[in-house]
Amino acid sequence: MRSTRLIRRIAVWSLAACLSAATVQGQALDPRRSEERTSFQTHAPWDAGLQLPADVAMVYGIGKDMPDRIRQWKERGYVVHLMTGVSWGEYQDYLYGRFDGQNHVDEAQTDRTGKVISHGGDVYYMCPGPNFGKYLAQNVLRAIDAGAEAIHLEEPEFWARAGYSEGFKRAWREHYKEEWAPPHESADAQYKASRLKYVLYRDALKQVFDAVKEHNAKTGKNVKCYVPTHSLVNYALWCIVSPESSLLTVGADGYIAQVWTGTARSKNVYEGKVAERTFQSAFFEYGSMTAATRGSRGRLWFLHDPVEDDPNHDWGDYKTNWECTVVASLFWPETSRYEIAPWPERIFHGKYPAPGTPPPPPGRRRRRDDSSRVAIPADYATELMSVMNALNDMEQSEIAWESGTRGIGLVVSDALMFQREGYKPSDPHLGNFFGLALPTIHRGIPAEPVQLENLRTTADLSRYKVLMMTYEGMKPMTPDADRVLADWVKAGGVLLFVDDDKDPYNQIKSWWNAPGAPGYTTPRQALFDTLGVGPDAKPGLHAVGSGALIWDESSPARLSHEAEGGAKVRRLIEQACEAAKLPYREANHLVLRRGPYVIAAGLDSTSGEAVHELKGRFVDLFDASLKIETTVALDSSRRAFLVDLDRLPSHGPRVVAAACRTTDEKINGNGLSFLATGPKDITASVRVRLPKAPRSVAVDGRALAAEAQIWDEGSKTLLVRFPNSADGVRVVVE
Repeated sequence: MRSTRLIRRIAVWSLAACLSAATVQGQALDPRRSEERTSFQTHAPWDAGLQLPADVAMVYGIGKDMPDRIRQWKERGYVVHLMTGVSWGEYQDYLYGRFDGQNHVDEAQTDRTGKVISHGGDVYYMCPGPNFGKYLAQNVLRAIDAGAEAIHLEEPEFWARAGYSEGFKRAWREHYKEEWAPPHESADAQYKASRLKYVLYRDALKQVFDAVKEHNAKTGKNVKCYVPTHSLVNYALWCIVSPESSLLTVGADGYIAQVWTGTARSKNVYEGKVAERTFQSAFFEYGSMTAATRGSRGRLWFLHDPVEDDPNHDWGDYKTNWECTVVASLFWPETSRYEIAPWPERIFHGKYPAPGTPPPPPGRRRRRDDSSRVAIPADYATELMSVMNALNDMEQSEIAWESGTRGIGLVVSDALMFQREGYKPSDPHLGNFFGLALPTIHRGIPAEPVQLENLRTTADLSRYKVLMMTYEGMKPMTPDADRVLADWVKAGGVLLFVDDDKDPYNQIKSWWNAPGAPGYTTPRQALFDTLGVGPDAKPGLHAVGSGALIWDESSPARLSHEAEGGAKVRRLIEQACEAAKLPYREANHLVLRRGPYVIAAGLDSTSGEAVHELKGRFVDLFDASLKIETTVALDSSRRAFLVDLDRLPSHGPRVVAAACRTTDEKINGNGLSFLATGPKDITASVRVRLPKAPRSVAVDGRALAAEAQIWDEGSKTLLVRFPNSADGVRVVVE
């Protein structure tokens, strides 16, 4: 994840050590931590202000203080994972030949002007040569021998503007058996350069995965290899190439989907308007990472960041956008694991502009010692604890939607990253993707990204009745998916294909026009031939077995720039739904129930359409006082994360929501007691359900002041507030 100057000082290697102690500070450990539901990454040693309600502490780097940091976090009850960068880091031993006797400076990523792409000084973004994976593996194995249980190799990234170093030219000649061609000079050269970048990092990481698995076989250990990575949508938008979904095929055990305000607020275009659409973009970013792992056994965490890498927004901005990303992530119930904070030290110990601080004049940035910068507002810190703690409980069996039409997919390929620089790049705002995606989510239709490379049989498409697809801005890397798509359509699916055949990358040398092939001029023709409508089919509706193909000869990117483009896409989807006998419905909201939790977002309304309201008894997790709401109005700006009191699984006394970690919960007649643990200097709000108002409340044996406890008769809940403690406090409600 992009971060502050602190990361530049972080060492290269990482390892993980699982929790083995039976007690912490003389208290029983929470056995649920072994499930590794929530995590955070940090370069800091443990301190009482960072005792977050999570299962895993990912210690970053293996500097001299690494063993001590591992020990500190373990002693505080955490499972310990450790993380390091892949594409950049303190790789000087490799760069200057101390690893293998060869100087590798010419493997630094370089743009067409000859400028080396750096993360600061000689911390270069690397073009991985044949020995780079061996270098990573050697150090990973050393970390494992020191006690590692898991490793996180983050962000294998190759900039699309790179591809001009001597190291890359050597890799080109070795891979393609031909002389290097400047990527900016033709579509074919640019595509081949991007495809090679994809392969180089995939193969480098495979060397590490293979080495770890071989070591596991020798030692009997079970060390896992995870890859924290941005989403396919963001990498394509930011012009970065990464091996993405292919890593599961070469040994990765899963991903952390690095989606946060900084990625999701990147501007896109909808109905001709350029704007930040944090919730909508985050929805598809998390969705694309879900698609990358769907059908596999890969473990997936979703990241949220309560601030972001840009330190110049104010606390109010951070809070609003963080809430957008949390809600967007929770609309994907296929995972219930979350990285709740990268770099909590910068969140809880850093300073940012106070809410409402006017932005600096255009072209200027705030100084880091600006007097407008303040520590995290108390209410925001408490809200964070409540949400982070609730995220430990998101694995729920009951899933229920209130939305527009479901069962609609949007096909994506890792090749979205291959046309982003140099020769006639695809739309700078990625309109080839967002032109089809945004019209759905804006009207409450939760269309799901579908990973083209993961289509093996029609079973992989069983959840869909309609698929949207284009080859504008991406090309199929192999013909393998064509037969799967054809079989799915013939069995009753409807494929909506939106493409004007004008993408210059249709002419690259690939499988559809290779010597000896049928000689298609576009990959669309190959797909249509497999569908049985022929390569020369005309735009319109075509019956295919029990299903149908609808081809609209439009450019999705161009539609994104048209005021009526969104409406046109929705009319096409409605036509496809009719052909699929799938009821078409739009909505001005999305609501998902996960057990007792309600995730909700207000969206665009049409003229005269009433704002959707939720009725019941809800605890608002986005409120520091965990307030009770009986009506939640979902206007277009409202994002909500609620506990539905009427859907709690039991009826006795219990903690409903808490801005701390609660363990050792015991029911004593009509009362209860529990241990509360959390970061010092952050107020813990805890809402407890009881049959009647309590007689007394004590925290660590001392009566809680009357003003720190509020009984709500309508919900039969008690709110208590007290200072968090990293060592834990015993709360007793009589």
